[in-house]
Formats: sequence, C-alpha cells, structure tokens
Amino acid sequence: MVRVTLWGTVANVALVVFKFVAGVVGNSAAMVADAVHSLSDFLTDIIVLVFVRISAKPQDESHDYGHGKYETVASFIIALALGAAAVGIIVSGSKQLASWLQGADVEAPRAIALWAALLSIVIKELLYQYTVRKGQQLDSQALIANAWHHRSDALSSIGAAIGIGGALVLGNRWTVLDPIASVVVGAMLIKTAVDLLRGSMNDLTECSLPAETEQEITAIVKSVSDVSDLHNLRTRRLGTRIAIEMHVRMAGTTTLADAHQHASLIEQRLRERFGAATHITIHMEPEK
Repeated sequence: MVRVTLWGTVANVALVVFKFVAGVVGNSAAMVADAVHSLSDFLTDIIVLVFVRISAKPQDESHDYGHGKYETVASFIIALALGAAAVGIIVSGSKQLASWLQGADVEAPRAIALWAALLSIVIKELLYQYTVRKGQQLDSQALIANAWHHRSDALSSIGAAIGIGGALVLGNRWTVLDPIASVVVGAMLIKTAVDLLRGSMNDLTECSLPAETEQEITAIVKSVSDVSDLHNLRTRRLGTRIAIEMHVRMAGTTTLADAHQHASLIEQRLRERFGAATHITIHMEPEK
C-alpha cells in the first residue's frame, strides 16, 4: 500500500512543478487550476501515507477494535481537500469569466500548456488504473479514494486540454474557453469530492454494509448444518475490514461443545469470504 502511494507521490511532485511552470509560462488559467489540483493530490498522498500507517496498528488497550477507522478519516480528509481545491478553481475561473463579460480581453494560452495537459492525462490515468486495482485487492478505502483523486486529475486535465486547445485553434475570439474549462473542471471535482465524503461519512457514522452483503452473510450462516435461523444481524466497516454481529439459533438440545463447534465453523466460512481480519461476534440461542 505504501509503495503504491509513493509512486503516486513522485508523479504528483513532478506534475505539480511542470504544470505550474506551463500554466504561468503558457498563460493558462485552466493549467494553473490543474496544477492546484495536482498539488492537492500530492498533499493527499502524504495524508494516506500517515494515516494508513496508523490504521495498520493492531488493537490495543485504548482501541479494542483496532485502528482501522483512521483510514476512513484519511478518506474524509482527502475528500475535503479535493472539495476545497475545486472551490478555489471555480472561483478563479469565474473571476476571469466576469472580467471577460465586462469587456476585458483574455490572453490566449501557449502551446506548452496544452502539452502539459496531454502529458498529465496519460500519467494520471495510468496512476488511477494502478492505484484502484491495488486498492480493490487490499480492500483499502483510502487507496481507492486516492485513486479517484488521480482519475479526477486526469479528467480535469482533459477539460483543461479542451479549453486550451480550443483557445489555441479557434483564435483570439475563443480564448475565453480557457477559464470556462477551469470552471467545468472545478464542477467535476466537486461531484467527486461529494461522492467520497458520502462514503466516508457512512463508515464514520457506522452505516451498515450493503443489503446484498448482509444477504450473503445470512446465506453463509444458514449453510451451516443444524442452524435454524439468525437474527439481530449488525454489520459495519472498520477501515479495511468489516465487523459482523449476530444471534444464531440452534436446537435447544445442542450441547455447549457442539454449539461452540458450529460457531467456529461459521466464523471460518465468513473469514474465508470476507478476510481473516473480519471481526465476528456470535450469540448462540436455543430455538423457540
């Protein structure tokens, strides 16, 4: 996980420097906005590195359920950083648009800004594909959130490329496409930030797992012989792992040893499906 994030950090540092230079030298508001977004990517990489290290700590006296929620906190901070960057981009582009509407000229961007946008699209999309694949393999919210930060940067670079390219190709009458592109980019980032915030808030407020996941849990438990029913199923996420609590019913004549054996088998099957670190609490009850 750390190696994945470090690759993104190195790429983001290089892109931040190149985009800022290209934006200033190339006189492109869209590219400067894109550079700000890449800077937020770099900052969130640092956040991921710090919080993922903390979340990997085992349970201790002060954290009976481990430190997995720290990764959710990291996802929340990433979303806030992305939203803040988006607002700044929209405000900056809107000011330029307002000036243009009042009769001010918008200076045409230069070709270096377009080349920077095209290079950014390629690099950030490759980083997205690599990071999201690793995030899914590790079931890491923070990595997946950071992958979408890479993807949103690629999308913002596409918007910047369209605006810059249009201003270059269509001539001075269309130089306003550059600040328009920066506003569109900002709006796209706002949506991504809201989606990430919603997911983080669900986990921080102990939202249950999706209905289909709970149905799968129920099916696994009922597949164990002699289990007649389960109820009071409660689920939630603990960072990269999940917690499952339930009441399981068996015949009242079942011995304590047999009930324990069945509970152990249920735990084994659930951990085979959802990971060895899955937190499971089972309360055995006699049939009514």
